[in-house]
Amino acid sequence: MRRGPLAGRYPAVAAMVMFALIPYLGLSAALQPLTPIIAKQLHMSLQTMSLSSGLGNAAYAVGTVLAVQFAQHLPQRRMMLGYASLLVLGSVLAAAAQDPGMYIAGHIIQGLCTSLLLIAAFPPLAIGYPADKMRTTAVIMSLCIFGAVALGPTVGGLQANSHAWRPLFWIIAGISMIALLLAALTFEDAPPADPESPRDLRALTLAAVGCVAAFFGASELLTHSFLDTITIVPLLGGLATIIALIVYQCLAKHPLLTIRAMLTSTMPVAGIVVALFAAAASVSATALTAGVLASRYGPLHVGLLYLPEVGGAAITAVLLGVVFNKRSIHYMPLAGMLALAAGIAVFRIEVPASEALTLLGSGLTGIGLGATVAPALFVAGFSLASTNLQRVYAIVELMRAVAAFMIAPIFAHMAATVGGGIDAGTGTALWVGLGLALGGAIIGVAIYVLGGARPQTPDVERFLAGDGAAWYSPPLLHRVRRGLAVVHPAAESAD
Repeated sequence: MRRGPLAGRYPAVAAMVMFALIPYLGLSAALQPLTPIIAKQLHMSLQTMSLSSGLGNAAYAVGTVLAVQFAQHLPQRRMMLGYASLLVLGSVLAAAAQDPGMYIAGHIIQGLCTSLLLIAAFPPLAIGYPADKMRTTAVIMSLCIFGAVALGPTVGGLQANSHAWRPLFWIIAGISMIALLLAALTFEDAPPADPESPRDLRALTLAAVGCVAAFFGASELLTHSFLDTITIVPLLGGLATIIALIVYQCLAKHPLLTIRAMLTSTMPVAGIVVALFAAAASVSATALTAGVLASRYGPLHVGLLYLPEVGGAAITAVLLGVVFNKRSIHYMPLAGMLALAAGIAVFRIEVPASEALTLLGSGLTGIGLGATVAPALFVAGFSLASTNLQRVYAIVELMRAVAAFMIAPIFAHMAATVGGGIDAGTGTALWVGLGLALGGAIIGVAIYVLGGARPQTPDVERFLAGDGAAWYSPPLLHRVRRGLAVVHPAAESAD
């Protein structure tokens, strides 16, 4: 078996994962202030820029499912080299773009390869090393995904302040090249996970059609009304197709994704709900409020106002490492949802928010987002055997991507069309975001209560050994169904 000189060395493998994930996730969050500059220099309309972002995000969502299929039938580490190579290609295409076609193609490749690398690289990093390393992996994952997203507005504002965009894109390309180099140095040949498993082309088709259609429809909201055919038909049709994918995977005899196991168990369902609601609610807290502030301050000033979001994400990443193997990990997503709701409420006090309110609101939002999705993902993952971790990551990231990236243009459309002005519309969207944050917290707690789930200390050693889940997650609505089973015989005897 071929091995690179740094194969098996945790710091090098962890660095490879970080350099692979940061480029696209950070760039996506940095694009808002750069969009007018890119559009002007490449002779694109703002609608075309919106479409490019939508297709890039759709590719990210589809890649989560595609990565699982590839892992079953193809050598995983060799595929990672291919993913990293394509990420470099996409990053160079976007940075060197001379026309809209080059830019859009590069951005789509970046989105696709980032999710392919996420699903291919993170689970082996999480379960391929001793238990003490898994805590560090959780911190790295939180920092990579949410720290990069939180840093995006500041980086984008800094670059937009110089009225240029290519330097940032070339830096992203350089980071991608480092990821490819580390992928080669840490290479350790590994066979396919299950080459005898069936190829689920139907699942891949449903995922591709659903995500592309839904994100295309959402991107068209920039210049069309919600009920226009070009918007409503692909948007609702895409969502219906994604739902059909979930139903199909629940009923399939040999499913590609472990959706049935997750959706019939209390803790995974609670984790998915929290991740979805947090991803959707956070959009209104950052993207919309930054857009309103852009009319009052310069891009660098706006970016600096959101710098506390990075601090909040970093704090919660460290906190996740502290509670990772304790019962309190169950309470972290709830605390995160409440912090996210508090951040949105602070932004809602005044629209546009003052500098002080923006600094406070962005800090609370960073804490909220960092304390919800990553802990919820581990709560869901620990509820199943470690062999399912790759599929769990894929399911959660697919749904999170749909909730976060697709909701953004819908909220932006709401802010622009509701209430008679952008300020009033943003205020309305913030109310919706606040409702999503509080609703997600309430539903998550209700699922635990109705399922009879109890916060437990995870048995990480057992989980990593492949001997079963890290804790017991009761069946979904177990307490309710047990109550009905007790009442039913009594009712029959009374008759």
